[in-house]
Amino acid sequence: MQASNVPVVLSTSSVFPERTTDAFDLAAKLGYDGIEVMVTADPVSQDANVLGRLADYHGVPVRAVHAPCLLFTQRVWGWEPWGKLAQATEMAGKLGASVVVVHPPFIWQREYAREFSAGIAEIEADTGIAIAVENLYPLRAGGAELAAYAPHWNPVEMDCAHTTLDLSHTAVSNSDAMEMASQLGDRLRHVHLADGTKPGLPDEHLVPGRGSQPCAELLARLTATDYQGIVALEVSTRRAQTARQRMADLAESLAFARDHLGAKAESATSA
Repeated sequence: MQASNVPVVLSTSSVFPERTTDAFDLAAKLGYDGIEVMVTADPVSQDANVLGRLADYHGVPVRAVHAPCLLFTQRVWGWEPWGKLAQATEMAGKLGASVVVVHPPFIWQREYAREFSAGIAEIEADTGIAIAVENLYPLRAGGAELAAYAPHWNPVEMDCAHTTLDLSHTAVSNSDAMEMASQLGDRLRHVHLADGTKPGLPDEHLVPGRGSQPCAELLARLTATDYQGIVALEVSTRRAQTARQRMADLAESLAFARDHLGAKAESATSA
């Protein structure tokens, strides 16, 4: 099978509750093309110097940084969202990563939301690093949709040059992932590969192929459309009973990604 040119990397969140250091070790052992660092309360995830030494030691480059914009990382690097994004971009620059993943602003972050599109465009122009805005999902209570993000949870509706498509989130939002990819077009710069089974929370982040999302079809589309970005495995292994089971899940995820990226490449070559 012909190999795809799309790098397949491991998000450090995929080894939780293990540590950032464990993600580098597993990525090296399994043959991932790199790491996406999820910046969390883990001090290692916040330290570009330590991350650089880990990357050199394991021979696994950091290719993307996920800014600390989740609810449970609200205190990481302070409360000010532009400061968080600036630090994430600075870290990416030091590590040679080409992408910073960021979530849309929460609705209560009014000034940040108002300046969001213009602000990330300015950062991209200054640094050359893509700030890829990730699709999230609406929150619902009593059958009604709650406005949690501004200007929207869906980057299709936002004025941003680069985006991240997360396939666990498309399950939660009951979105058509293939249609979303088509609508994003050349703005699609980064993919969080995972799976999900149904609309609504919880956000499952299953090993690809274990849910209902068109993971294989999307990967084939990426190769067919000469996608120039990264595929990051962002799966949950927190329920793994042993280290061997966690490794097996991550190995299966990598094989799935490479198989379906390469299958389309092989087909195109033989046609």
